[in-house]
Amino acid sequence: MPFPSLSIGDLTVRTPIVQGGMGVGISLSGLASAVAEAGGIGVIAAAGIGMGRPGYATNFIETNNEALRDEIRATRAKTSGAVGVNIMVALTNYADLVTTAVKEGIDAIFSGAGLPLDMPAHLPEGAKTKLVPIVSSARAAVILCKKWLSRFGRVPDAFVVEGPMAGGHLGFKRDQITDPAHSLETVVPEVIEAVKPYTAPGGGPIPVIAGGGVYTGADILKYLRMGAAGVQMGTRFVATHECDADDAFKQTYLKAKEKDIVIIQSPVGLPGRAIANTFLEEAARGERHPKTCPFNCVHSCDHKTTPYCIMMALMNAKKGNLSHGFAFAGQNAWRVEEIISVRQLMDSLEAQYDAALALEAVA
Repeated sequence: MPFPSLSIGDLTVRTPIVQGGMGVGISLSGLASAVAEAGGIGVIAAAGIGMGRPGYATNFIETNNEALRDEIRATRAKTSGAVGVNIMVALTNYADLVTTAVKEGIDAIFSGAGLPLDMPAHLPEGAKTKLVPIVSSARAAVILCKKWLSRFGRVPDAFVVEGPMAGGHLGFKRDQITDPAHSLETVVPEVIEAVKPYTAPGGGPIPVIAGGGVYTGADILKYLRMGAAGVQMGTRFVATHECDADDAFKQTYLKAKEKDIVIIQSPVGLPGRAIANTFLEEAARGERHPKTCPFNCVHSCDHKTTPYCIMMALMNAKKGNLSHGFAFAGQNAWRVEEIISVRQLMDSLEAQYDAALALEAVA
């Protein structure tokens, strides 16, 4: 049996998989177009998207806007599938990036690392872009519904619920990461129940998408059975040929052992999940310091006290220079065994989903 489709208002894709947006430079047009072409929602990560371009330090806002525009257009040239952008609320150029994405006709904007309280203000009348906040609790989802209704007369088109097994920055305190009360299995049903009183802009219930630790087709079935409309997956897509990261970055996933997946304290003030390496060990000992900060890219980062520039570290890692950076990764990254194509990954997930359905039928 094929996957059920995923619908967010009048946006429908044939596979209920949203590819997680992974900055800096991990998910650009190469990965996003391949996922979209395979039937999911391919997502470009906007964080640090202009890094490496001439003028990045001196004309930060315009360089990022141009880079985002170029990546969206490059993705559109490769696929007619659904394409989204992930834009972190914590970015100082958040509003500019949202405006650029909407102007380019992006299908959906996924927004976390803070509550996107003002996101609808950047959506002109008649725009079809779907607005999808990323939350980690039912409380956050309800706050957004109430605030958006009172200020803009609408609610989000969908929610992504990101659990504590996700990679990158986490919306949890350290002691909550291993607390079963905050597990994805616990929070997804809570969010679904909490947003039931609200009607999505396109009519009907607000779709809830489960993310953070989703690894197999059986996992996908589990969350769909809970009432989720789809899932978000990031880690699995790093180990694909189409992922925009250097091969050395992908190899860190293949080489990682379970003990190598660690929680770090990010310079932006949030815990994050990454693959342990020498750079992170040196940073923990206070041996890494940013020389300067021409970017001012994240509201919560103070370059005078931060142990390193996270944007620079992530860009170095993206380019394969892991001695001057590190790889963010989900809790299941150590399970990755090979690099395959996006198409092969989607096919294997569907086969696993079918096998889980078959087991259900005989249980």
